[in-house]
Amino acid sequence: MKARLGAPKAITATAHKIARMFYMLWTSGEPYRDTGADYYEQRYQQRVLGNLKKKASSLGFDLVAQSSIEKVS
Repeated sequence: MKARLGAPKAITATAHKIARMFYMLWTSGEPYRDTGADYYEQRYQQRVLGNLKKKASSLGFDLVAQSSIEKVS
């Protein structure tokens, strides 16, 4: 984020995110649950796949999902 927005705006955005998390925890009274790296990895893969589908569609191609990748000898 720092590369896109610059240091001051990145700091402000991070502080705002932490403040929102704190407020939600404070008002709900529930303990913090860490989603873990797997959650973010899955979201990242879904976002990349969606972007690839959009790009392929804009270029006139259709993506077809493969169930497994087989090695060719």
